[in-house]
Amino acid sequence: MTKITILDEGRLLEGGLTWHELNQLAQLSTYEQTTPEQLIERAQDSRILLTNKTPLSRETIQSLHNLEFIGVLATGFNVVDVEAARARGIPVSNVPVYGSESVAQHTWALILELCHHVGAHADDAASGDWTRSHRWSHWRWPLIELKGRRLGLIGRGPIAQRVATIGRAFGMEVMHGSLSHPDGGDGLEPLEVVRRSSDVLSLHCRFTPEWQGFLNADFLREMKPGAFLINTARGALVCESDLAEALNAGRLAGAALDVLAQEPPAETNPLLNAKNCLVTAHMAWSGLSARRRLVEVTEANVKAFLSGFPINVVNP
Repeated sequence: MTKITILDEGRLLEGGLTWHELNQLAQLSTYEQTTPEQLIERAQDSRILLTNKTPLSRETIQSLHNLEFIGVLATGFNVVDVEAARARGIPVSNVPVYGSESVAQHTWALILELCHHVGAHADDAASGDWTRSHRWSHWRWPLIELKGRRLGLIGRGPIAQRVATIGRAFGMEVMHGSLSHPDGGDGLEPLEVVRRSSDVLSLHCRFTPEWQGFLNADFLREMKPGAFLINTARGALVCESDLAEALNAGRLAGAALDVLAQEPPAETNPLLNAKNCLVTAHMAWSGLSARRRLVEVTEANVKAFLSGFPINVVNP
């Protein structure tokens, strides 16, 4: 019987979700997490491997002689050496667009929290600070109205498009830039224009090694003074020490990130205590509806491979 191994299921099935279809198709083994030391032992007999964040390197792929299919439990697939898989004739499938609504919604939760500090102001009411102020209206930070401000999006995939739609509903001017087309064109503004003129700059691009840390001190110096930075894409796109320095120096008004280069972060990560910086724990994707779609598409990917016609293949 075909063996399927899920290397890092994590909390994916919380809320009553199941691998009903996979259990009907194959012998299924699941693990909450898999360390590099555990990987080969757990994967060696598997025809199908499913991974979310467990890296599958060239060496690993070459050593797994029974492996015929890799499924990524996410949209981004940089954890897999797709070229090494292609060299062995192994299709790699991802789960596109399952989290577009959830991630776009979380992006706006971060933006609005930077604008209104809702959590902190609610804490003021609960702690008695409002009562002790003896004022009928109490706030600690000025509230920022978004209408008429400029929203810059690096990327124009489904998540970026959804974020853009919501931005326009707030009355913002929206523009898209691209790392792969820095000069703009075809509906894209030059990247230089986007970074210099955005009041809110939000990252929605995939990660590749050439773009690691592209948002560094040089990039940050050219951003509009007082801008907000949002990252719900990949943590490694940002040079975290440079961003922390820019925030602490007051060159940016704030940043909000759902992703970091190392997850979970070290306690010494400079962004955890940087000025006006919000960090959430890589949770934008995790709404129940999004996770249900992820499970359904993953099962469809496996069924399509077993039928001989794989879908959502990222290394054709």
